[in-house]
Amino acid sequence: MGSGLFELRLKSQEGIGQVFYCTLVGRKIIMLHQFVKKADKTPPKELTIANKRMKEWKNADT
Repeated sequence: MGSGLFELRLKSQEGIGQVFYCTLVGRKIIMLHQFVKKADKTPPKELTIANKRMKEWKNADT
């Protein structure tokens, strides 16, 4: 996803679940945002939420 943002895709009967996460110093993995994907492309709103939360975590970690 770029700039330190990663994604997991999980298949289920309800659809494809997508989880955005990042890593921080000290081997921490932070799950930032999850949603059930309904369209082919990831909605920009979902990426915006994940990026905002990642910035908050990285600022708090310094």
